[in-house]
Amino acid sequence: MILVERSAHVAAPIEVVWDVVQRAEQLPAWLAGVRAAEVLSGEGFGRRQLVQAGRGSAHEAEVIAYQEPTLIGWRERAKGAGSRAEARTEIYVQLTGDDEEGGTIVRLIVVRWPAGPVKAALLRLGLRRVGADLEDSLARLTDLAAVG
Repeated sequence: MILVERSAHVAAPIEVVWDVVQRAEQLPAWLAGVRAAEVLSGEGFGRRQLVQAGRGSAHEAEVIAYQEPTLIGWRERAKGAGSRAEARTEIYVQLTGDDEEGGTIVRLIVVRWPAGPVKAALLRLGLRRVGADLEDSLARLTDLAAVG
């Protein structure tokens, strides 16, 4: 298992930030590496969505954590030829109201279970890029939430 997390203060109320992060169609606007996303079925916990990465790969995802307005998490599995069922990624967005400064503390967490030791070694080599993507996502979310 490989875990990467980043957090930032967003100068917007928790309800505004929640409205952005819980909507699948908003993912491309703030989550780095996502080109498109659509809901396949359901809402809230158990919702199924299709997430298309900028590199052309598609992942079917299921919402596995949903506590309005503080937590959403989903599990992605690779979809398509050559994908390995045991490889998966979980992404969590945790929100906490910041009473001292106003706004919201946003914590992004990515947990990856690679498909074997070679993939694990490659993922470890790319940890800086994953961290940079999370920082970019937080900056984009900050801008998006500020607009409302």
